Parts: sequence; structure tokens; C-alpha cells
Amino acid sequence: MNHDLIEDTQALLGGRPGDAVATRRTALQVALGVGYAAAAMPIMAQTAIKTPATGLVTGEVTIDVNGFKMPAYRSAPAGQTGLPVVLVISEIFGVHEYIADVTKRLAQAGYLAIAPELFVRQGDPSAYGEIAKLQSEIISKVPDAQVMSDLDATVAWAAAHGGNTDKLAITGFCWGGRITWLYAAHQPKLKAGVAWYGRLVGNTTAQNPSHPLALVGNLKAPVLGLYGAADTGIPLDTVDKMKVELAQGPAAAKASEFVVYPEAPHAFHADYRHSYRKAAADDGWQRLLAWLKRHGVA
Repeated sequence: MNHDLIEDTQALLGGRPGDAVATRRTALQVALGVGYAAAAMPIMAQTAIKTPATGLVTGEVTIDVNGFKMPAYRSAPAGQTGLPVVLVISEIFGVHEYIADVTKRLAQAGYLAIAPELFVRQGDPSAYGEIAKLQSEIISKVPDAQVMSDLDATVAWAAAHGGNTDKLAITGFCWGGRITWLYAAHQPKLKAGVAWYGRLVGNTTAQNPSHPLALVGNLKAPVLGLYGAADTGIPLDTVDKMKVELAQGPAAAKASEFVVYPEAPHAFHADYRHSYRKAAADDGWQRLLAWLKRHGVA
């Protein structure tokens, strides 16, 4: 198994790969965006944010990717078109309730927000109660090239369903944070990205041939990196290395920024987890909204 993925998950859950976790029966997920993935247990229900869907259209949609039907969860202001578009990229747990709620928060701010289920070809992450199996049987088998293609198809779907993809952004968490950096190096239409504690370096594999640090020269949109100084999975020296490369890169790289929260652990935005840190999460969210506005997405 990819050692980088193991470290990412240890940081996300605050435990060891062999720790006992909940079984599939304890997961509440019965549809995309409903309930939580079994491997993400236990849930901190008292801190989990529940954004109202008032005035929104929300729910599962299907995106055609060269004949393959990929599910996604989208939220948008009801009855509106020409909306700016934000792609929302999940952690390793897939599009569960937390990610669905993030799309609602963005929709309440005026965006068409869509979270594609990027693991669907490899399996259903919600069905796994063991982190090691989830990593080895699904996550490690998802090629970056497949993800980039799926995101391009998601952009095309958004353009055909009320979105203005001339105002396009991406944000992602943990696994999705790394993907945010990669997509900013891939998609020329992108205006801005916000990466929440995404890995910047790692071992190269057939599925993951390049990591963000190596792709700085290809950045096509500025990225705001939101990281925690107490993150046990992402050493701060990798953030420092990324800053050096960004300062020497193209215009989009030079316009990228980092905010490192002094006492925040990995997954500090995940309001359903013990790792949640409200002050850092709230500040990061306001910075996200300001970043999108600054770079012409809003």
C-alpha cells in the first residue's frame, strides 16, 4: 500500500491503520451525500454543521464521462442560471454528508457547487469500515489521470446545467486538497483553488506520477493553501519547500498563498470529526470566500 496514503489517513483520523473502526452497519449512508462513511466513525454530531437547503436545489445528479455514469452531489440557488461554479473534492471517504453540506454552504453563498464521486469506478468507500482495506482496495487504485478527466466532465456538466464555467474554482479536503493543486495545474479555465491540508510531496506511482511540488511550473490558477501546524501527516517543511517553488514559478504560482494555523491538526475543517477546530475552520472558510471573490469567481 502507498505509505503516503497511510500517513494521510492516520492524520485524518488521529489513529493507527489497525485501530478498530465502525462496521458498515453503523454508517447511515443510504444515498450520495446522506450519512457518514463507516470508516469515518465515530461522529461528533454536536459539532456537525447542518446547512439549510432553503432556496436551494440539492441532491444527486449523474454526469456522463465518455459513457460512464458518474454520480455527484450538487447544490445551487434555485431557479438561477449563469452561476459561478465550485468543484468540491472529498477526503478518502467519498461524498458523504459533510461534503454534501459543504456544497450547500457554497450554494447559500451564490455558487453552483458540485462534488463528484471520484472513487466510484474502484468501489464504494462508504462500505468500508477498515482504513487499511479502503486505502489498498480503492484509494490506491484511483489514477490521477482518471480524476482529471472526471473533473473535466464535471465542468462540462456544470456548463450545461446553469453554471458559468468562465467563473470556475475548486476546493478540496485532505485527498481532495492534493487534487486541488493538481487540477490547478491541469485546467486552463480554472480561476482559483483552495486546498485544505492536501499533501504536497510523496512517492510517485503509476497512479500518482506527480505531486503538487513537482507541478508548480504548470499552475494555471492561484491556489490558497490552508494548513495546520499540528498536522502529523503533512510536515511543515514541505509547506516551506512549496513556498520556495511558488515564488520562482509562473504568475499563478506567485499569486498563490498559504495560511498555516498554529495549533490546528489535520482535518481541522471536518466539523463531524474530533479534529475539528472551529476558529481555524471559520477563518479558513471566510478566506475561501474572499479568495474566490478576489480572483473573479464570485
